[in-house]
Amino acid sequence: MPAKPLTEEQDRERRLAWFRRARFGMFIHWGLYSQLGRHEWVMNRERIPLAEYEQLADTWKPGPWPARKWAKLAKAAGQRYLVMTTKHHEGFCLFNSELTDYNAVKRGPKRDLVAEYVEACHAEGLKVGFYYSLMDWHHPDGAQCKVNEKARRRFVDFIHGQIAELCTNYGKIDIMWYDVSWPLDAAGWESEKMNAMVYKLQPDIIINNRNQLPGDFGTPEEHIVAETRAWEACMTFNGSWGYGPIEPEYRTPRQVLGMLRQVAAGGGNLLLNCGPSPEGIIPSPQPKILKQVGEWLGKYGESIYDATDPMQQEWSFLGAFTRKGDTLYYHVNRWPGQDFSIGGLHCTIESAKIMGGKKLKVVQEKDRVLLKGIPAEAPDPLCTPIELK
Repeated sequence: MPAKPLTEEQDRERRLAWFRRARFGMFIHWGLYSQLGRHEWVMNRERIPLAEYEQLADTWKPGPWPARKWAKLAKAAGQRYLVMTTKHHEGFCLFNSELTDYNAVKRGPKRDLVAEYVEACHAEGLKVGFYYSLMDWHHPDGAQCKVNEKARRRFVDFIHGQIAELCTNYGKIDIMWYDVSWPLDAAGWESEKMNAMVYKLQPDIIINNRNQLPGDFGTPEEHIVAETRAWEACMTFNGSWGYGPIEPEYRTPRQVLGMLRQVAAGGGNLLLNCGPSPEGIIPSPQPKILKQVGEWLGKYGESIYDATDPMQQEWSFLGAFTRKGDTLYYHVNRWPGQDFSIGGLHCTIESAKIMGGKKLKVVQEKDRVLLKGIPAEAPDPLCTPIELK
């Protein structure tokens, strides 16, 4: 007998299966704005005239194959997928589009930067995501589409056409990551038609929720809030998505690990952004921080990638939990250097040990679990998980 067709929800879960296991990805914001180094909204925020801003399209000269270094860094960091801006709000396309000459093949770079990115991801065995901004400050109908039906028709055809190019010309794509649906609603964008086209061209793809439809997964931005479905928190490294070298304050390795623990505990993913320089170099100290995180995940990754079962937990000064079945992982961020207890665990603890190391003595009284035999120094200065059975 032929296989029974999957329901819509079953097919969504099939397509999301890898994403739910991935846990950690790299976001890349790269475009003309990288040359100015003052945030990716610089054209809008500084009211730069379009004629002046357009000149950046001819002065952009990226270095050779930077995406290969990004992909290798992502692999070393324990990241399992990337999402790159194929077109940001500025309207400049990093891909070879037949619908506009305002693109990287016909202007300054003289290269298909998206093709290079896809090749680099595949070479490292990483999943490929395309960010695409629906809002477009360069297109003449980008604002007029809200008040003029002929402009809306032209602009929506342009947007759908570019999305079709991205889904047709670069092989297998794993994520379509829309952004900023101003100024139209879902009906105006013809979002249902848009998504149906993407699924037809890329049957295994997942789509986010930013074309005013629910999509396959949620995308909380610059905050981590668990959702009741698949979700991914996108976070900056230094408060800017695009290249921002002016007095940057980067998240520390410990903070990145803290975010990873938090998304894992909520069953979500972390998409951590890097804003490369115009040449395509990810600024220091981001590579060092990511490699430290990757080394930590190499030792303790089970407590992040796989430990996504929900559990109630009280706030604790020393750390917080992830869970996989009957195994709890208490991520100790502030090492006490002496015996300490965890309150609020309404379960029997049969054993405890430093993850990958020393066994600890457990004394349990009601909902207090006292751990004895704690080393004076933290086994891992970034974060030491204690495994509780």
